[in-house]
Amino acid sequence: MSRLDRQPALTEEPVWALLLALRQIRRQWEVMPDRLGLGFDAEGQPLMVAATDPATWIEVAASGRWIAKAPINAAGTKLLDLYLPMALACRAQPLIIAHLGQSLDGRIATLSGASRTLNGPENLTHLHRIRALCDAIVVGANTVECDNPQLTTRLVVGTNPARVILDPRRRLAADYQIFQDQAAPTWLACVEERVGEPGPGHAQTMGVPGVAGQLDLAALAQRLRDHGLFGIFVEGGGLTVSAFLEQGLLDRLQIAIAPLIIGSGRMGVSLPPLCDLSQSLRPRCRRYVMGEDVLFDCWL
Repeated sequence: MSRLDRQPALTEEPVWALLLALRQIRRQWEVMPDRLGLGFDAEGQPLMVAATDPATWIEVAASGRWIAKAPINAAGTKLLDLYLPMALACRAQPLIIAHLGQSLDGRIATLSGASRTLNGPENLTHLHRIRALCDAIVVGANTVECDNPQLTTRLVVGTNPARVILDPRRRLAADYQIFQDQAAPTWLACVEERVGEPGPGHAQTMGVPGVAGQLDLAALAQRLRDHGLFGIFVEGGGLTVSAFLEQGLLDRLQIAIAPLIIGSGRMGVSLPPLCDLSQSLRPRCRRYVMGEDVLFDCWL
């Protein structure tokens, strides 16, 4: 029996520490080895070693596949399956992921925009973990108006991502906390002809080509990559996620469904009408139980 076989099974906390360490290394390395070993040093700190090193607990391939070299429990396995592709995002392998939380009848909020308790606390923790592993988080102006969000990683260990607010015509006031708290670099993305105006609060402006007041989202994604932001998280709202999906820019779409029927309110994904179901998207997906919610993790 090897030394690793005698160790307790890897659980959520150590696996999360390994994912954060891997993300930090991936941001620094332009080229990653085909296989990399993840483990811990004598002080219990995350360690990146050769895949053949005896200290390897988890072997990771550049493609995102992984093999456990030591015991790992179901919760640790779930974290690796969900988050490893985010930890590996880089220039050669950029990732755009979106998430929506919705009711059984497809509503993401009431008509007034209330949505804070729609999904359970497990899904909220999940959102913060995605934030911690991505380089930039993108939301639309409606989300800022309705929720006045912080878009930080305050519920988990991890670095706050850069925050990007889509406000093509610059209707948002400067008093929202995201423009004032200086918790992370913050950009307000607007049409190019409005970029010369001072940013709201402490935010910087980012000019993006647009037509009829709508931003070219492919151009936005390229601007973010030009700033070294290769893992992009589109967190909301429904119109913003739908626009990225319609333009074919999403690599992954996650939908967390709560056992709740609202009956009216704001819809989640909304795309142009189809004539036949054969035209619909049928992505490969995995399902994860998160408390009372069920998360569909779709690969596009």
